[in-house]
Amino acid sequence: MPIEASEFIQNSDGSVYHLNLLPKHLANTVILVGDPDRVERITRHFDKVEFKIKKREFYTQTGYYKGKRISVMSTGIGPDNIDIVLNELDALVNIDFETREVKEEITSLDIIRIGTSGSIQKEIPVDSFLISESAIGFDGLLHFYESEHIQNAEFAEAFSEHLNWFKKKAAPYVVNGSENLIFRMESPKVYKGLTATNIGFYGPQGRILRIALQDNKMNDKLASFAFNNKKITNLEMETSAIYGLSKLLGHNAISMNAIIANRAAGTFSKNPKNTVDELIQYSLEQLAK
Repeated sequence: MPIEASEFIQNSDGSVYHLNLLPKHLANTVILVGDPDRVERITRHFDKVEFKIKKREFYTQTGYYKGKRISVMSTGIGPDNIDIVLNELDALVNIDFETREVKEEITSLDIIRIGTSGSIQKEIPVDSFLISESAIGFDGLLHFYESEHIQNAEFAEAFSEHLNWFKKKAAPYVVNGSENLIFRMESPKVYKGLTATNIGFYGPQGRILRIALQDNKMNDKLASFAFNNKKITNLEMETSAIYGLSKLLGHNAISMNAIIANRAAGTFSKNPKNTVDELIQYSLEQLAK
């Protein structure tokens, strides 16, 4: 049965609503970045760029790196944008744009986030790289979908008890990254950890400018929490949503983090642009192997 026009929205040229893409424009390997300016910092390493388009904060380029076809897309900041991007990426490969029906054969994408993050453990220094083995989300996005079967409820319950989680906040959820992509992207020079995805940059990450926090000890509690001898290592704003929606839709996802701040040590990278560029080159080389 065709999906109704109000649910699967297409532009006048047939492209998907927000991303403005047609299926032919998308590679099966997709790199996600938050900042639109970061797209060309990746594709400048490509052998060839065959397509580019921009709509709002969503900027996409598709091309080839050492013979491998890759799409690079900016998402903007936060889980709300990830909800748009992941659903429309899936539509591009798993919905027939002519009949508006879900395809019988489902395609799985490899989705790689390359972004910045702040460590909350002193032993993970600025200018290092970190792979998110799992992510815990504070945004509530996954609770709008039937998702209990992919969540680690035991982890989330232990976390909520340790932090004495405020009941008016969204219940935390925990999802694992793709084991295959983690194996592919790891190396001795890259840390692995548990990533906390926040709903904002200031209060939700424990920053105080002029507004008092509901829990001004939250970051200390995050840093002291451990589950099965693993600690939360870093904070950012997209990974749990990417992991959750990817797993629900049958895609593989990994988050590659450039650590540009250490909240425990109070330090910030002296050259964060260089750190991100080095992570970009590392990630491209791993993908091309």
